Amino acid sequence: MKNIGNRKPVGGASPAFTLVELLTVIAIIGILAGMLAVVLPAATKKAKVMKAKTEIAGIVTAIQAYDQDYSKFPITRDERDFAIQNLQGAQTDFTTGMRFGPGNGKPYNSTPLPGYSYDDNRQAVAILMDLEKFPNGVVSSNVGHVYNPKQVKYLNAKMSGYDPLPNDPNPPGGVDNTGVYRDPWGTPYVITMDLSYDDQCSDLLYCLQSVSQVAAGKSAGYNGLFNPAPNPDNDNFLFHGKVMVWSAGPDRTYDAGPAVLGKNKDNVLSWQ
Repeated sequence: MKNIGNRKPVGGASPAFTLVELLTVIAIIGILAGMLAVVLPAATKKAKVMKAKTEIAGIVTAIQAYDQDYSKFPITRDERDFAIQNLQGAQTDFTTGMRFGPGNGKPYNSTPLPGYSYDDNRQAVAILMDLEKFPNGVVSSNVGHVYNPKQVKYLNAKMSGYDPLPNDPNPPGGVDNTGVYRDPWGTPYVITMDLSYDDQCSDLLYCLQSVSQVAAGKSAGYNGLFNPAPNPDNDNFLFHGKVMVWSAGPDRTYDAGPAVLGKNKDNVLSWQ
């Protein structure tokens, strides 16, 4: 009589998993999922930082090319007049894209230009991209190509198609429909230009002693900045160059604390 109990499955198929084997597979999948839960966010963050660095480099290159062609920076006449009349430290440099002052929610500039917001880099973007109108149809300062008569597109930035919403917690990166150029975390890029043409750039945040000074009485500043004043205990920390561009980084915020700590630690800087 044939032993039916030892018969192999039809077609030579392997026997089904045992309960122990199934539990082992589930445990392995759980471990791998846990590892991915740690690795993926870190990889995503790193990718966004690299993207921000690339976009920042593109902004700097675009501004330098514009300056080379026109012997001036991509700002409007009103912005230039405002910068000259309201000196930032010892400089007449101009910062655009800043959102809030140190810890108080107010603009850094106490007397902003009428009709101009300091969280707004759109005029520089319009000039560098030669936009007469923003994607939402609003006329830019560059209408008639007045600030870019050669009609050169110095900046190649992705248009996000995004209409800004009040207190939106997760806006996309790229140039939104109002013309503001946002980093991969949705915060406007901050741009400072050396309007005084002394090859020293004074950014509204990084010029601050509380942000950049390494130690009291020292001219040395974090991130390669310095203070040329005989008494360096003041808000005159400078970058040796014509353009400073930076992003608030993954935490999307910054304050008047030290550049290497807290909210400023993850900022992505063009001069590093």
